[in-house]
Amino acid sequence: MKTHHSTFPLAAHLLHRIDFDSQTFTDADLLWLPHHAKLQAAGRKRKAEHLAGRLAALHALQEHGSRQIPDIGPHRQPMWPDGFYGSISHCGTTALAVVSREPVGVDLETCFSEAMCEELTNGIITPEEQRMLHASGLPHSLALTLAFSAKESAFKAFSFMTTDLPGFASAQVVALDAQHVTLQFSSTFSPTLAGQRCDVSWLQRGQEIVTLLAKALQPV
Repeated sequence: MKTHHSTFPLAAHLLHRIDFDSQTFTDADLLWLPHHAKLQAAGRKRKAEHLAGRLAALHALQEHGSRQIPDIGPHRQPMWPDGFYGSISHCGTTALAVVSREPVGVDLETCFSEAMCEELTNGIITPEEQRMLHASGLPHSLALTLAFSAKESAFKAFSFMTTDLPGFASAQVVALDAQHVTLQFSSTFSPTLAGQRCDVSWLQRGQEIVTLLAKALQPV
C-alpha cells in the first residue's frame, strides 16, 4: 500500500501522520504485522485503516526508542508497550498516532456539515453545552465537531479507567476557546474521575480537525 509519513506538533507532542492510498492495499501488506491473523475476517477498508494506523504508531514509538508494534487488545484497543501510553485515529485516508509516558488521546475528524450537525447534535451535547458552544463565537459546525472530537480524545486517553463504553453525556464541555476544549467527567465515565476536568488542545487544518488530550487531570 502506498503511504506517506509526516509529522506536526500539538501541545508539546509530535503527532505522526500516515496518508495512504487504500486502492493500492493488498492482503500481503499485512504480513509484517505480528498480529495479522487477527485481521483475516476484516473488510478491505478496515485492513487498510489498521495498517496505516499501525505504521503511524510504529513511527511514534520509534521516536521513544521502541520498535514494538501494538497488538490488538480484547476490546480492539491498541496494546502499547509497558511504560507507554498511545492513541491512534483514522479519518478518510489519513491515520494519526501519538505516544507518551502519560495518558494521551488523539482524534481526527472532518468538520461536520450542517446536515450532520442537525442529525448528531442531540446525541453529542446537552442543551447546556449547546449554549456554551454558541457563546464561544466559533461557527456551529466547527464547535460541534470540536465537542465530539474532544470527547473522543478524552475517552481514548482514559479508557483504561472504565470498564464500559461511556456515552457522550459522561464528559461535558465546560469551556471552549481558540486553542482548548475543557471537559468535565461525570461518574458515568468513571467514579474515580467524577468531577475532574481535562484540557484538550485542538487545531484546524483546512476541513480537518485534530484534538489531543495530553495534560494531567484537574480537580475541581
